[in-house]
Amino acid sequence: MSLFKRLLILTIITSFISGLGFTENKNRKEYTIHSEDVLEIKVYEHKDLTTKVRVSAAGDITFPLIGQVHAAGLTVNQLCEKIKALLNEGYLVDPQVNIFIESYHPEKFFVMGAVRKPAAYELSREKPTTVLEAISRAGGFTEQAAPNRTKVIRVGSEKGETIKVKVTEITKTGDKSKDIPLQPNDIVFVPESIF
Repeated sequence: MSLFKRLLILTIITSFISGLGFTENKNRKEYTIHSEDVLEIKVYEHKDLTTKVRVSAAGDITFPLIGQVHAAGLTVNQLCEKIKALLNEGYLVDPQVNIFIESYHPEKFFVMGAVRKPAAYELSREKPTTVLEAISRAGGFTEQAAPNRTKVIRVGSEKGETIKVKVTEITKTGDKSKDIPLQPNDIVFVPESIF
């Protein structure tokens, strides 16, 4: 294969891959900062201003020179611009601010009713947490539980959706499609048997 053909193929592949990346980034929603996120904030050539801070429950951070800044609900770029503007007001000339999210706020789900350890639990970021995994983390069913009347109450949805889950259809038939993945703030409710 001639050098020209190789370069042409390489150019086409590179254009295709960069085009995919552009489409993916364009459609991806930018992350907004939440309370309990841990941020590392750096100002170029001002190591004394490097700060690691947890966003408070009220959504604020405290940064050297400028004090309290509201961060929750902003994207990383918006917070960079906000801090840059505040530092520019009499402290630094054209500061370059970079923010890295060191750890994200924990997203939780709740297991209630006839389980051994009803509580709030943290959703895994690595893989989806399913209904059976949630019940397992809550210590399993009590003797009074009615497993086939288990419900997932989806608080995050506008309608307040309730999804019925028949646990034996998952455990006896092995149909994992019925073991639904949980979303943030979902409530897994296991009622007691009426007998």
